Amino acid sequence: MHEQDDAADLQVLATQFIEGYLQANDKASYLKLAGVPFERPSASGPKALKLINVELKTEWQVGTASPSFGSRDLSYLPFPGQMVSERTNMSLVYVSMEEKSNWDIRDFLTTRKKEIES
Repeated sequence: MHEQDDAADLQVLATQFIEGYLQANDKASYLKLAGVPFERPSASGPKALKLINVELKTEWQVGTASPSFGSRDLSYLPFPGQMVSERTNMSLVYVSMEEKSNWDIRDFLTTRKKEIES
């Protein structure tokens, strides 16, 4: 049950973070105040990765599909209009001359939360 609570809390944090970012007049200052690093260590070399983009991707779930029992077909269930849900994801994009790395905002928030708690 504790993991479900943590996942729900993380989803609320991510949603609020994204909404705040969208409303912020100064996007770079918002990121700085939140503790988002503008440079990160590289996994493949001595040069640091630099933050160059913030990607937002909005998706609408309009149905669900799952394996059918005893068949190689999918069981597809389209949602009625009121069940269609919107979800926005955010990633921080870092680059160097040799590497590109996307850091999902949920991973950042998890890391940040651990830093604050310790």
